[in-house]
Amino acid sequence: MDTPLERWHEVVQSRNPALLTQILAEDATFHSPVLFRPQQGRDLVALYLTGAMHVIANPTFRYVREVTADNNAVLEFETMIDDVHVNGVDIITWDEHGLITDFKVMLRPLRALTTVQEHMAALLQQMS
Repeated sequence: MDTPLERWHEVVQSRNPALLTQILAEDATFHSPVLFRPQQGRDLVALYLTGAMHVIANPTFRYVREVTADNNAVLEFETMIDDVHVNGVDIITWDEHGLITDFKVMLRPLRALTTVQEHMAALLQQMS
């Protein structure tokens, strides 16, 4: 059986958002680097992660470091968006069933955060 982290990597590599609902807990929470309040619930978390896959997980995206312990992981990534270097981390927690319960994204530098925010806002508006 695949680990929760292996399933997450499969979603990212396939860029298939349909797989997201299979790995998210019903009460999953998403912490955005640009939103004040956490987003709660499988459908809303899937929406934001789908948007992130379209914006951040482009062909230049790659994980460069991975730190895991028990039921959580910190994955550092790099990507390029509009000639802006984006460096960030995904902090992922999963439950005893292997479903993601908490997903936090942090980005740097400020220019990267602003670029991602602009692209995500445009994409989410398109999706709604």
